[in-house]
Amino acid sequence: MVVSTGGHLKQLHRLRTRLEGLDRDALWVTFDSPQSRSLLDGEQVVFARYTGSRDPANVARNALLAERVLRSRSFTAVVSTGSAVALSFLPLARARGIPSHFIESAARSAGPSLTGRLICRVPGIKLYSQYPGWAKGRWRYAGSVFDAFGPASRAASRPIRRVVVTLGTMEHGFRRLVEALAPLLPPEAEVLWQTGATDVAGLGVRAVPSLPAHELEEAMREADVVVAHAGTGAALSAFEAGRAPLLVPRRAALGEHTDNHQLEVAAELGRRGLAVWREADELRPDDLERVAGLAVEERPDVPAFRL
Repeated sequence: MVVSTGGHLKQLHRLRTRLEGLDRDALWVTFDSPQSRSLLDGEQVVFARYTGSRDPANVARNALLAERVLRSRSFTAVVSTGSAVALSFLPLARARGIPSHFIESAARSAGPSLTGRLICRVPGIKLYSQYPGWAKGRWRYAGSVFDAFGPASRAASRPIRRVVVTLGTMEHGFRRLVEALAPLLPPEAEVLWQTGATDVAGLGVRAVPSLPAHELEEAMREADVVVAHAGTGAALSAFEAGRAPLLVPRRAALGEHTDNHQLEVAAELGRRGLAVWREADELRPDDLERVAGLAVEERPDVPAFRL
């Protein structure tokens, strides 16, 4: 199981129990972070060098790690939900004759990512889309990580006393969201700000860059409102806590991400009734009141993800 941290790791961890045809015994290759140490506690883990967006130097360095790992034991499959760390492992695994599977992120509703487009050039790697609309050619639709959740009965209206705001742990800041949201929050509310790389100086908020996964999800369970950037990891954590989040997508033109795929995530989850989404400059107090009355539940009849 080869995967970057953040939403990519969250997706593969969620999908792991739904993947048919794999051995129970798994070795995880990911980056060292509070999220990975918390989420994969008790698992076999090898930590790779952090690989950012468009980072060929570390793709090459992790290919050396891939060579060592793939020689270390007999593997029956290699599976990845991206991102760039997949480029270090899957081509080498396929060259060694190991069945290799690339599941494109649920963030990509309109077509494959750059990693997906590069992986597609390697013959023999099996490719999966989490959206039937663009599953064609070598790309096959096998389900979505979001299939595990559905809207729950509307909760009773209640005052907003606890709020969790999470911007993920990526290297891009999202100060624009903090600036727009902070004045809208009830002054008496207890707010947990998890802000990653975002500079919040002068905004009057007490923030932490990151938290272990179990601490963030426990805070979400206790919160009346969860506000998040529209990343898949943040959304899935909110769903697991039973919360329908208020999602605010980052914008590439403002230096908040490398592209606008968070718009795709927000729109898809809004369509499924699992979240409410707004642009940062459109946020209003009634958006907070609306999500405070929404809930999400895990479906008992989740279909298998057939590799």
